[in-house]
Amino acid sequence: MRKLTIKSGPLCWTAVIYDTPTGRLIGQALPLKGHANRWGEEIYFSIPVKAQLEPGASEVVSRGDLGYWPTGSAFCIFFGPTPVSHGDEVRAASPVNVFGCVEGNLDNLRQVEDGAEMVIEQG
Repeated sequence: MRKLTIKSGPLCWTAVIYDTPTGRLIGQALPLKGHANRWGEEIYFSIPVKAQLEPGASEVVSRGDLGYWPTGSAFCIFFGPTPVSHGDEVRAASPVNVFGCVEGNLDNLRQVEDGAEMVIEQG
């Protein structure tokens, strides 16, 4: 596993990348920058990584999961229900490769506004 730092303005989170094909591709592409798109309690942004769906890719993920969405070449941070969730589940628009997770408190992810700069760095 590899450690990540995710930043948006003064906000900061620690995350880990799993040793998966997508996780390795994203780790090799660091640092990454993008502008947040909010979709319910998901933040996503396009990154210059191309990966295919892996076995085990899923629409339903866990709170705190980091996912790669091949349809939009996007880095996704899931922290609660999205517009397509049923009840309290966390659901992506279509299957994603889960390649890591955010550690610790996720509540301040709600403070990230649409269009805010996101920076993903090793460490």
